[in-house]
Amino acid sequence: MTDQAVNPNLRVACIVPTYNGRKELERLLDSLERQSANFDLFIVDSSSQDGTAELARARVPGLVSIPSSQFNHGGTRQMMVGANPGYDIYVFLTQDAYLEDSEAIEHLLTPFSDERVGAVCGRQLPHLDATPMAQHARLFNYSATSQVKALEDVPVLGIKAAFMSNSFAAYRGEALLAVGGFPEHVIFAEDMYATAKMLLAGWKIAYAGEARCRHSHSYSVQEEFRRYFDMGVFHAREPWIREHFGGAGGEGLRFVKSELIFLGFSRFYLWPSAIFRNACKLVAYKLGQREKGMPQQLKKKLGMYKRYWDSPYA
Repeated sequence: MTDQAVNPNLRVACIVPTYNGRKELERLLDSLERQSANFDLFIVDSSSQDGTAELARARVPGLVSIPSSQFNHGGTRQMMVGANPGYDIYVFLTQDAYLEDSEAIEHLLTPFSDERVGAVCGRQLPHLDATPMAQHARLFNYSATSQVKALEDVPVLGIKAAFMSNSFAAYRGEALLAVGGFPEHVIFAEDMYATAKMLLAGWKIAYAGEARCRHSHSYSVQEEFRRYFDMGVFHAREPWIREHFGGAGGEGLRFVKSELIFLGFSRFYLWPSAIFRNACKLVAYKLGQREKGMPQQLKKKLGMYKRYWDSPYA
């Protein structure tokens, strides 16, 4: 991807959902203040109790507060888009991410010089204190090489063609509107849902390796299990994604091999843990795919996003 100048006339909104993450938000806001790109910042807080909302209110004019029970990964983000219409580009970040350098958002916006690019995913580097497993997950999924993907690339890229993460991503307002915005009915992965719709509608999806943030999770085995259960639920309830883009089976095997190589013989003692974790993720994903008919209370225990099961969409 050639680096072209960002259109200075682009109207850009940056939206950050927050919940009980005061220290993380302070770090993110500091990195946003150093950005070379111009944008308007909006924060939607889910009734934090640790001073997050107070910090946001002191530093950001555009603060919206909602009850924590009303938060929805897709619905809350789309609510903020709808409440702030007219922007050319909507940038999304999560509170636990922060931008690596002052040109991160500028690099994220650059691919929009192609008018058919509907969304751009930024590169995520692991946090400096990330575990080896968390380091590998970021290195595996977020390379330094930029790429522009279209529907005709699906036979080669498979489900990776629609890969997106709202921890650091940007969407063309026109494209997001054209596919109906972020969905409220999905348990999570509202980002992949939107980009998959865009690809099917003829838009391109870009990955900007120069646009870098720090973001990673040092999940426990239990937390990874819950996350992959939710992922299984998402794919089971949105079968059209697998029908058009294929499954993640081959990608999963490639991940396991890559992780063992990354750990190497010097960290051979971590191999059993890595293999066990990946086996647990596979079991969780398969269980999530078979959630239909399970009691709601069991789904709450197995999944990470527990409030979803109290929603009308469960």
